[in-house]
Parts: sequence; structure tokens; C-alpha cells
Amino acid sequence: MFKITEERKRFVTIFMASLLIYSTIAYVSTTPRPKEQFFQLCVLGETKMAEKYYPNDNSTLPLDTPVKWFLGVTNFMGSVEYVTVKAKLGSQTSQLPNETSTTPANLPTLIEFRRILLDNETWETPFTWKIVNIETKSETAFLTLNINNKTITIQDVGANSGYNFRIIFELWTLDKETKNPIFGWKTQGQRRAAWLQIWFNATIATI
Repeated sequence: MFKITEERKRFVTIFMASLLIYSTIAYVSTTPRPKEQFFQLCVLGETKMAEKYYPNDNSTLPLDTPVKWFLGVTNFMGSVEYVTVKAKLGSQTSQLPNETSTTPANLPTLIEFRRILLDNETWETPFTWKIVNIETKSETAFLTLNINNKTITIQDVGANSGYNFRIIFELWTLDKETKNPIFGWKTQGQRRAAWLQIWFNATIATI
């Protein structure tokens, strides 16, 4: 009768464990990881760099002072995507977009930019604006802006003495299942979102 010695048992155990580890390593090395799918959203200053957002680097803007930014979106989703960038005006007390719940800011949209983006394509567009009028009501300032030669009066958002306004940029995409626009995008069964904000003042003293 064939008898398995303790030494042979240890050998078999080590061999089987080594075979399992080797198989796991081989599977991991030959199975490609799921590609991370996302968008990149940026706002650059007049030099197309993260600088010189305001004339003389002063975010307190007199009337009719032109400000030039550049919006950029890069598509890393692995497919052709239809994107929209929404610009909104907010104040210090405004509700911001929420990345956790993928809820956009409850603020009026000033202007929208739409584009079909190929995979790995970067789209860049100018965002040129200025304050053309400030109306005050009980020390609260309300603005009329000119954005890319379009004049927009915002009556729902004001700031105390004109301080701490902000322009918010949100990235929206077209949901391929519902064919409806959504804030953010879907990837691997999850919703993600991207947004940016830049602060400025429109003080009463500049009128």
C-alpha cells in the first residue's frame, strides 16, 4: 500500500499553492484593466494658462472692462460624446453644484457651449465677458453682463455691495440611454460630475 509521507504532503501543498499564485498572476497580467472613463474641464486665463484671469490681476472689475478666458474640455470616455458647458452666475450664498449627488447649481444659465467630441479630443473655446451695468436695490447689486457679444441681465442673483460674485462652469453630457442631457456623465454604473468657479467683485464704487 502506497503511503504518502509528510514530506510528500508538504511538497504537494506547496506545488498547488504555487500553481494557484502563478495562475492568478497570469490572469491579471493578460487581462486588461477597464479603462478609466472621464472628462477634463478647465478654465484658463487670457494667455491660455492658469494665470492672468483679470486685467492687472485685479478681480474687482470696473464697468466695460473686457475679461478673456478660455474654456477647455477633453474627452477620455473612449467614445464619441456630446458635451455642453453651462456658465452660471452665482453669489456667496448661492447653492453650488454637488458632485456627490450630481446635482447642478440651482442658478440661471447665462450661456451654453455645445460640441461633439471624439475620443481623446480637446475642445477649446473663448469666453469673453464684461460688466455693462450694475443696478442696486437696498445695497444689493444686480448685473448686466455681455458674454461673447450677447447681453444678459440677471435679475435673480445679487451680491451685497457687489462683492463675491462668481461664474460657475458645469459640464453636461447626453445620456445615451435616455437621450436626455445630464449634469456630469455615467461611467461603469456610476455618475460623476465636473464643475469650476471663478470669483469676482463688481463694487458700487466702480460705477
